[in-house]
Amino acid sequence: MDYPDSVQFLYALGNEIRTAKLGLDRIRAVLDALGRPQNRCRFVHVAGTNGKGSTCAMIESGLRAAGLRTGLFTSPHLAQPTERIRIDGEPVDAGRFAAAFERVHLAVESLLDAGAIDMHTTYFETVTAMALVIFAEERTDKVVLEVGLGGRLDATNVVRPELCVITPIDFDHEAFLGRSLESIAGEKAGILKPGVPAVFARQRPEAAPVLDARAEKVGAPVARTTGWQIRNLELHPAGSRFEAGQPALFIDCPLAGEHQVENAVTAALALRCLGISDSSIQAGIARTRWPGRLERIFERPEIILDGAHNPAAARALAAYIERFYGARRVRLIYGAMRDKSVAEMGGILFPQAQEVILTAPRQSRAIAPEALRGLVDHPNLRVAAHIEDALEMPPGDAVTFITGSLFLVAEARAILAP
Repeated sequence: MDYPDSVQFLYALGNEIRTAKLGLDRIRAVLDALGRPQNRCRFVHVAGTNGKGSTCAMIESGLRAAGLRTGLFTSPHLAQPTERIRIDGEPVDAGRFAAAFERVHLAVESLLDAGAIDMHTTYFETVTAMALVIFAEERTDKVVLEVGLGGRLDATNVVRPELCVITPIDFDHEAFLGRSLESIAGEKAGILKPGVPAVFARQRPEAAPVLDARAEKVGAPVARTTGWQIRNLELHPAGSRFEAGQPALFIDCPLAGEHQVENAVTAALALRCLGISDSSIQAGIARTRWPGRLERIFERPEIILDGAHNPAAARALAAYIERFYGARRVRLIYGAMRDKSVAEMGGILFPQAQEVILTAPRQSRAIAPEALRGLVDHPNLRVAAHIEDALEMPPGDAVTFITGSLFLVAEARAILAP
């Protein structure tokens, strides 16, 4: 099966959120059939609601700066599924992706024929198995593995890591994880393993006791970013500079937004726990790239992409706009999925803009802009069927933020930076 065929089959399995089947029996059976590739890798396992992708990217960059051969597994992708599986910072090529898919798919079909599993692995389960096969074949020194959904029953939770990391927990995917922060935190805490060290980012008061109780129950020693005082913080539109830790690390974070300070501290603390030198930590974080998150994609006119897809991410984006663009005219192009808290996010973001254009990514789960119009309010509201139509509307002297869904960000990025 070639790359286009493998991608088409994956997409035919259905949207990875809407068709998610939480549970570990199926993925374990498939990995057993594949020779348990996860047992040949060393993992940093990262869960959380917001910032886990950025934190993973910074940890991986720090490991690579230390001279290690790295694997990185993240989701979702922006342009191509190959972006989810990276070796030494680079996406695997299409041929390697297709070969891994073929191997996993044949194992799944064999198990189905034998009645050993109840259904074909989901999109996310399949790509997780593919990633673990590739990381084992590539003889990686360290793999940074991002949880897809929750943690306790996520397909990535088949590994025994050498370090667990939990980034800030907030509301998202409540239909799967529960409608309280305590319930969501309980699912995220499910990645903690007996005796395996953990790093906890600063947490909301409802979430922190749940994580602490789980860590105590399984005997996981915990390092917390609350113990790292941040000093001499300088925020600028393209990132931040600060000191943290003892002895002091001088961190130059190239990811924009005040929320990335906590992510950078979490990554730095994780890297120290892994025994990485301070010079490699500093160099690695400074070289991190994470597209689609407060990414300035165009200068004239100024256009910034940010996949703020839940209320906490919307608050971070609103704070960024207020801090650095409060004196500018702001235009917001917004599109979201039906299962998101769009009214809440609109209430957070839309007051920061003088003009709002509602649109929709080309996804079956997207909320139509006309329906979105009935859920949000703004004195200067317009509708565009798709991102191409929105970008054709002259911005005047406004800075444009494109946000609400990573799918929308991906479509915009494909147009503006092909």
